[in-house]
Amino acid sequence: MNGPRGSSSLRSAFSYCVQQVRNYDYHHYLCLLELPPQMRKAAFALRAFNVETARAMDVASDPKIGLMRLLWWQEAIDKLYTKKTVNHPAAQALSWAISEHSISKPWLKRSVEARIRDAQREADDIPESVEELEKYAEDTVSTLLYNTLQAGGISSTAADHAASHIGKASGLVLLLKSLPYHCTRNRHHNYIPVELAEKHGLLVKQGGRSEILLDNDSREGLCNVVFEIASVANVHLLKARELAGKVPAEAKPVLLHSVPVQVLLDSLSKVHFDVFDPRMQRGVLGVPPLWFQVRLKWYSWRSTF
Repeated sequence: MNGPRGSSSLRSAFSYCVQQVRNYDYHHYLCLLELPPQMRKAAFALRAFNVETARAMDVASDPKIGLMRLLWWQEAIDKLYTKKTVNHPAAQALSWAISEHSISKPWLKRSVEARIRDAQREADDIPESVEELEKYAEDTVSTLLYNTLQAGGISSTAADHAASHIGKASGLVLLLKSLPYHCTRNRHHNYIPVELAEKHGLLVKQGGRSEILLDNDSREGLCNVVFEIASVANVHLLKARELAGKVPAEAKPVLLHSVPVQVLLDSLSKVHFDVFDPRMQRGVLGVPPLWFQVRLKWYSWRSTF
């Protein structure tokens, strides 16, 4: 994209990315504002790509159309790495980030392919264990943090390990927060593992098929399931923070994504892990927006996560 027209087009593409992240991933939008200026453009391009793929199934009137959107993004990534033009603002911004920062293709592919597999699952395809959810979280969230570190030219094993744990924790708690929404689309089965559903009396077997029952009588059982998954997320957060002394200073702003995880865990605790409690939908992850920003600034000012 050379010349005034190309420059204007790229500015429009980045403006689109920032707006998408602000509109649909606000807590992470605030996190990206804490990055050094030289890292923000690539980070917003990566996060906008995540917004596009994460919302593909939600904005589609038909699941088949949502799957087609994801397959389109899978093909678009291949095109970007062969320097082919893809007519989408998020793809244009991502193309720039790939060119300027040598963004790793495998991590981008891993992310969209995980979402494709998720989209192809049947409504009654229940994961066996929490480990399956952790794998999905790493594939879709941790990979995003790996690429952001890469965009900042940061090569650190400790930072990568911390990003892995934060990504898993983030993915798990966001799946919990979205359970009420998935219930309206009859996809909650996909995010409640069999082992926990059976343990807490949510698993019903009928005609050789297993189903997860969610009604007023099962509310306590669901809260117990949410508590157990949240506990796994908390362990990942603690493991990430144990690495803080080994993580280089320049990587710590990228790892501020731990703050939304902590806020959401605290919000869940206050409502006794009842994801259907209306307080979970208030403000930013259940807390007033100003309080979230103050907490984020506090971690940023202390150069920690």
